[in-house]
Amino acid sequence: MHIWTLTTWEKYYDLSNPKQRTGLRTRFEKGIDPEVRAACLRFCVWLRAEYFFPIRIPIYFKQAERIRAMDGEMVCATFFEPINKHDEPYARVATGDYQQLKEEMGRDDALASVLLSVAHELTHYFQWINDVKLTTIGEERQASRYARIILDEYADDVEHP
Repeated sequence: MHIWTLTTWEKYYDLSNPKQRTGLRTRFEKGIDPEVRAACLRFCVWLRAEYFFPIRIPIYFKQAERIRAMDGEMVCATFFEPINKHDEPYARVATGDYQQLKEEMGRDDALASVLLSVAHELTHYFQWINDVKLTTIGEERQASRYARIILDEYADDVEHP
């Protein structure tokens, strides 16, 4: 069972409804490093080709080093899951620490760190859309595990992020 390919969501959504928006979208704040922007766009193009996003999920890439989660914690990325399954969710990813990561880890590992955050939050999207019931710790463990799986799949198809 690969959570990104589950179809439990079909009981909630009627894709023949013209008002049902699907897909993965990206939005970038001004000032985001061009290397980060290009890598995230390439990754999201690949994700769209490999996986189906039955309800639209925009990812907002932020210039900040950290963003504030709804509980007030400062984090690298967040996923907002609406209570109503017909409202659209969204993810936010902080990219402001890229230059520091690049100096510490090198370009490819620094970009992979950002992409890992994207895959982690999108795993939360698939948990939400497929109504996966786990504890909070279980959700985080599954999201971390699948983020690595997705990045490994991506690494099989591309030489550099």
